Amino acid sequence: MSIHLSPAEARARLRELTVIDVRSPGEFAAGHLPGAYNVPLDQLDRAVPVLRETTTGEDLLLVCAAGPRAEAAHSRLAERGVAASVLDGGTNAWTEERGELELSAGGGRTPWDMNRQVRFTAGALVLLGLLAGRRAPKARLLAVGIAGGLVYSGVSGSCGMAAALGKLPFNRQDDGALDATIEALRTR
Repeated sequence: MSIHLSPAEARARLRELTVIDVRSPGEFAAGHLPGAYNVPLDQLDRAVPVLRETTTGEDLLLVCAAGPRAEAAHSRLAERGVAASVLDGGTNAWTEERGELELSAGGGRTPWDMNRQVRFTAGALVLLGLLAGRRAPKARLLAVGIAGGLVYSGVSGSCGMAAALGKLPFNRQDDGALDATIEALRTR
């Protein structure tokens, strides 16, 4: 069972917390809690040893956009003996309660957050299926499949399309960036 912190509780303790944002690097770059470290969920296992060495369950806070990925990270860490808390509602709730977000250094364009990427991709595929369905009626099955996937995503709290989009190059963190994050955690 995970311990949840509200955005207000997290804000009051932010200086003492080690915040691990498990979203994709693109999402992280677009805005994250002040002082957060980016360890994407699909690379979390590489960070387990340093998290075990440098944190306690009282000072480790896991964050994603809305909560499901942070919950998944919490479960994976708990299986490996690392205690943590989860930010209730993720960065979405944080910003709704007027919490400030930091942007990653480096300037330039950052990818859209994952929610926006999923909405765009799903909408484009549904539109494509409907338009192509005017000439080839079976193409409408693409729209039906995407709609079914969105319903399943809403019910289950997981999103296959987000997982697939997370593998695109602009959403993946290179090994050097993760190594730098692990080293920063080790020396903080």
